[in-house]
Amino acid sequence: MTRNHSSIFACLFLLFAVHTAAISQEQTTDVFNRNYIKATMLKVTDWQLKHPKHTPTDWTNGAFYAGVVAAYQTTKSKVILDSLLALGERTNWKTSPNYDHADNIAICQTYVDLYRLKKDRKMIQPTIDTVQKLRTIPGREVQRHNITWWWCDALFMAPPTLVKLGVTLRDPSYFAVNDSLFRQTYDLLYNKNEHLFARDAGYLVNEQGEGKREKNGKLVFWSRGNGWVMGGLVRILEELPKNYSNREYYLTIYREMADRIISLQQEDGLWRASLLDPASYPGGEGSGSGFFCYALAWGINKGILNKEKYLPAVQKAWKGLNTLLSDEGRVGWVQPIGADPQKNFSAESWEVYGAGAFLLAGSEVIKMKK
Repeated sequence: MTRNHSSIFACLFLLFAVHTAAISQEQTTDVFNRNYIKATMLKVTDWQLKHPKHTPTDWTNGAFYAGVVAAYQTTKSKVILDSLLALGERTNWKTSPNYDHADNIAICQTYVDLYRLKKDRKMIQPTIDTVQKLRTIPGREVQRHNITWWWCDALFMAPPTLVKLGVTLRDPSYFAVNDSLFRQTYDLLYNKNEHLFARDAGYLVNEQGEGKREKNGKLVFWSRGNGWVMGGLVRILEELPKNYSNREYYLTIYREMADRIISLQQEDGLWRASLLDPASYPGGEGSGSGFFCYALAWGINKGILNKEKYLPAVQKAWKGLNTLLSDEGRVGWVQPIGADPQKNFSAESWEVYGAGAFLLAGSEVIKMKK
């Protein structure tokens, strides 16, 4: 670790300590207290930055740094901003290889957000170049799968980058590209009866009902994958102009999923790794639950979701998410990297995207009025 990074972590820890000291014992029991939320977001950010796990441009960090940006926007911590800028300098603002794989432009959401603050073209030029290639040259993913975004969590990775670019560059052609690719994924994976996305084509059933199922006979709908879809929808809707012709398309999917998701929330406020077979999966799953909390709270804050109906679900979710935190700020009960509702995770299991989801949730919960 360089001296620069050590000083960033030390400053962030000090800033967290100052915030924590300002909160009374009574307030720390109120997870909706604004000071508590800010202090907790600082603590989670601090811990996760000190415990990196993947290359900076990896898709996992795309989700994490989306949360770090939200933490900066919430706390206005210069230390967090410095850590974000240091990320860009380390990566030279580049994407991962394989230009047409959605995972590899997830980190670009953060680059665009930082460009909006600093207005330095070098921060987004590699992203522009990569997306231009995506728009014009058929790549390996479409050759292999006949579709570019063939798995559902790709809808968090890539669409917000395209839409953010369109807004930033004032070029709606990026919106049109996103619409086309998003609809292909929706048409393939969205179950119009369940209002949930299959993870990929391997989890679809045929006309005879044959295909993968859970122990209870239900279809397999992955909590984390659907959480990422809802998080992606929020980040699309946050950006798209109110008068954009296809905005209602995304709103409809978002509302349908929100209504379904709250019906699957468990008593502890969290969602299980497999949404339709919660009994087979002990413990709430931290990353999917974090993204659901984020997406539902955003909808209430924007007046899109009925507050009376959805607020209790968000309150339960935020309380549940806070039970997953260790004293030092690690978000536990996070399912490891995989493509289905694996059972091999516990209170000690963590991943960087679990922290990202928690931070995004906190950034919206703090805006809510009880």
